[in-house]
Amino acid sequence: MIIPKTREEIELMRESSLLVSKTLGMIAKEIKPGVTTLYLDKLAEEFIRDHGGVPAFLGLYDFPNSLCMSPNAQVVHGIPNNKPLESGDVISVDCGVLKNEFYGDHAYSFEIGEVAPETKRLLKITKESLYVGIRQFKAGNRVEDVGNAIQTYCESHGYSVVRELVGHGLGRKMHEDPEMPNYGKRGRGKLFVEGMVVAIEPMINMGTKNIKQLKDGWTILTADMKPSAHFEHNVALIDGKPELLSTFQYVYDALGIVSDEEKEFRRKAL
Repeated sequence: MIIPKTREEIELMRESSLLVSKTLGMIAKEIKPGVTTLYLDKLAEEFIRDHGGVPAFLGLYDFPNSLCMSPNAQVVHGIPNNKPLESGDVISVDCGVLKNEFYGDHAYSFEIGEVAPETKRLLKITKESLYVGIRQFKAGNRVEDVGNAIQTYCESHGYSVVRELVGHGLGRKMHEDPEMPNYGKRGRGKLFVEGMVVAIEPMINMGTKNIKQLKDGWTILTADMKPSAHFEHNVALIDGKPELLSTFQYVYDALGIVSDEEKEFRRKAL
């Protein structure tokens, strides 16, 4: 069952989402060759707690850490460890926060040092597909309209879409209805309703769409061990149009990136 949010609840969710955004911005300043993902995980937990939130992933379904950190061929749900990052790596950093009794949950894929051009292109297209999908989150559309837009865009560039992992509704629970797949056929799935909030998160592979899971019970890998990319935003349906509750602007400020990609999805200044 889809649970629409009031305007007041959406503003509380915006605070939760923006704390995730700020956490990712803090991580962006620290992520570099030689740094371990476990160190970054500890920084994130401290940052979230210092800013009035609770790390949402820590203990959720018994997950052991505050961040999911998934480098290279890892798609999602990577467990932080003591292996140093290396130049040429790419890594999805997925973060969740519980604040004001509502969840925020989004992700960014970072480049570490000098990354191969073909891998940079994978990240670029995956992030672009996120906004392609968000544009379809509007009154009159259905769940698979978003998935179809993401799938069509990514497959047209030669990439594949993971099927087993999807985005989701968001609210007082981390995972609410509806599931938001990154593939599908136009006109199918649940109808979008005013006030709903979703996490849209393309998980796109350079090679095969097939995946496998490590024995740790969490880490998801591409079956052919080629790189994967993952970007995620929290989006509310307000007045029939998508509005971002999260932002990559804190990441961009840290990395010196200039972008206006979020402008069309934002009605108020951060």
